[in-house]
Amino acid sequence: MGKAKTTRKFAVAKKVLDPKDARLKQNQKKIEEERKKKEEAAQPRNVPQVASSLFFKHNTALGPPYQIIIDTNFINFSIQNKLEIVQAAMDCLYAKCIPCITDCVMAELEKLGPKYRLALKVARDPRFVRLSCPHSGTYADDCIVNRVTQHKCYMVATCDRELKRRIRKLPGIPIMSISSSHRKFVIERLPDDGAAWGATL
Repeated sequence: MGKAKTTRKFAVAKKVLDPKDARLKQNQKKIEEERKKKEEAAQPRNVPQVASSLFFKHNTALGPPYQIIIDTNFINFSIQNKLEIVQAAMDCLYAKCIPCITDCVMAELEKLGPKYRLALKVARDPRFVRLSCPHSGTYADDCIVNRVTQHKCYMVATCDRELKRRIRKLPGIPIMSISSSHRKFVIERLPDDGAAWGATL
């Protein structure tokens, strides 16, 4: 039995995948990105709900007696400048003021140790209203920002630049700070006729 003759194949090219083939990894990534973009475009827009007490940037929920949430460093700076918080706040706003202390501010003062025992004594004043915090942890800045975002009836008393920057992004929340040159409290973003204007609506 003779050997079968095999003819040689000429000009046979190897099979190469098309650059646009879906099996290639880079093409799979592109397809996945396009799919995510389509899903994001199809989702409804999330518009944050605005408090009903706001008339543009004017907060109608603010009025005497003013409730002021006090930050840790505000108490310390008040002591350094020899200012009694309740009296100085009344002198600044010409109205009754109710200082409010959150649990996390108290926890921060307790953590500072015996050096700040006078600040802790001031914070335990019976005229100060204690606000309970539902969250875990003792970082007061986040707590204060969340509280004034939800409830527009508060002012914020702080000397912290970072916290002031965060509060300024929220419309209708006045900020109280200390003018060390004049040794008195100053208020920003409070309308001249805020309470009277709100009462007439």
